[in-house]
Amino acid sequence: MLPYLAKRIMLAFPVLLGVSVVVFVMIRLIPGDPAELMAGQAATEEVVRGIRESLGLDRPVIVQYAVFLRNTLRADLGKSLFNGAPVTEELAQRLPRTARLALASIVVAILIGVPAGILSATRHLSWVDSAVMVLALAGVSMPIFWLGLNLILVFAVRLHWLPAIGHETWKHLILPSFTLGAASAAIIARMTRSAMLEVLRQDYVRTARAKGVAEQTVIGRHALRNALIPVVTVVGLQLGTLLSGA
Repeated sequence: MLPYLAKRIMLAFPVLLGVSVVVFVMIRLIPGDPAELMAGQAATEEVVRGIRESLGLDRPVIVQYAVFLRNTLRADLGKSLFNGAPVTEELAQRLPRTARLALASIVVAILIGVPAGILSATRHLSWVDSAVMVLALAGVSMPIFWLGLNLILVFAVRLHWLPAIGHETWKHLILPSFTLGAASAAIIARMTRSAMLEVLRQDYVRTARAKGVAEQTVIGRHALRNALIPVVTVVGLQLGTLLSGA
């Protein structure tokens, strides 16, 4: 086990190095001059030159990459181009609310997606299966901003059940978490259905049914437990997506 872990860790180094090179190159390919952006339109050439020197943009590219790699290893993300504040402080201010919204959204997605996928799989080729898949397709295809606007219009403007803006109480999380969690719920439902259908065709499930085991036990104890393995992977990917976009 230890040699395998050591090998995987060693293989991760060139991958991370390659990713750092790609990120560095992509940052450099972004149009515009960061020094001019920080200085503003009314800044003189001397001011722009001074900012460029302070950022190290006048150095050779290989030196800039070395500094970039060193700062990344130190968790030093530099300063914001807009207000000059350290990026780590900016992230620290916004990360708690982002994480709270992302976690609430993934919980909503799981609570909707997993039961919907199970229901669709256990009612395979029925109208229930078709309805769930149509809703899942709509959830994936529906623009998030359109869904959010309609939820605000119905539940905040007309019914006055939930607040439209703010972040003080748990009620403020309901509308945005359902908005962001809708697409993830659709993806999780489709994956749960696919995994459940594959597991339900296995011999051990047929054997359990032949022995007279209750259908709920077959679904919950035998089928769902194994079907959740790929679902957990999808949930992790969706959580990363929500953290980057919440």
